Amino acid sequence: MSNLFDISGKTALVTGGSRGIGLMIASGFIEAGAKVAISSRKADVCDAVAAELGPNCVSFPADLSTEAECLRLAREVGKWCDGSLNILVNNAGATWGAPFDDFDDAAWDKVLDINVKGVFQLTRFLHAELIAGASAPDPARVINIGSVDGIHVPTLETYSYSASKAAVHQLTRVLAKRLASEHITVNAIAPGPFESKMMAATLENFGDSIKASVPLHRIGEPSDMAGTAIFLSSKAGAYITGAVIPVDGGLLL
Repeated sequence: MSNLFDISGKTALVTGGSRGIGLMIASGFIEAGAKVAISSRKADVCDAVAAELGPNCVSFPADLSTEAECLRLAREVGKWCDGSLNILVNNAGATWGAPFDDFDDAAWDKVLDINVKGVFQLTRFLHAELIAGASAPDPARVINIGSVDGIHVPTLETYSYSASKAAVHQLTRVLAKRLASEHITVNAIAPGPFESKMMAATLENFGDSIKASVPLHRIGEPSDMAGTAIFLSSKAGAYITGAVIPVDGGLLL
């Protein structure tokens, strides 16, 4: 049983790894013995968090809303992992909320560029490294972070965000079929409410009502997210691909 969830010695890249859900996953991976690269847009924050996480964590700041930055990050990570990457967590993302009549092109472009196009481009640019880090009994893993808002209709007017996360879920299925023959699994996690900068204002204003709407009556904890990511990255999750796994305390019920 101790080997079933073992990811020690694996190499992983977690985008958006300096805060929120990305930090929960990166911290869990490091505690489980993996070597982790984290990326985020703010270089000083990314560097500081990597230093806090210890010698098995390195920082590669990047703005993944552009193709050029996705390519630069992939090249830097490829050098760091000696061309063999076992786990890619596409977590970097953005949200936007505005009334229906005021929602403009900038809001769509900002969110879709990083939430959908960035996921595709970075996975594509790290394709060779993932193949090198894969085998039939122990595939390489791509984990995309979607959202329950990509499954149900959200309460808030976050049109581009919910559309982008639904797109991430479908992109996950498409990539899973395309990459399966190369021993790369692709799955998505669809989080419900968790403590993060993206959710901070919402939880501050509506935290009690959100907890009441969750059947388990609590907000997600770091171990809930880290545990799911470790499961998908270990032998326990080696035969799962194309899945979208809600981690939401039953919110979708």
